[in-house]
Amino acid sequence: MPRSPSTFRQTDLTRAIKAARNAGVGVARAEIAKDGKISIIFGEARGSNADIKWTPDDVLERWRKKKNAG
Repeated sequence: MPRSPSTFRQTDLTRAIKAARNAGVGVARAEIAKDGKISIIFGEARGSNADIKWTPDDVLERWRKKKNAG
């Protein structure tokens, strides 16, 4: 089955997170739906990663390493 065209780009997420931070709002997490819709959950991150400040580039690199390792 052929792959469908991508509905999401990393730059879309980066812009959305930067806009939220520039507005003075903390970003707890971001979710991307299959149709490309970006949902940003505001607030402080919780859990074991609460002290880590992840950038979209960090998340992308972790994903790439995970895909290449498996």
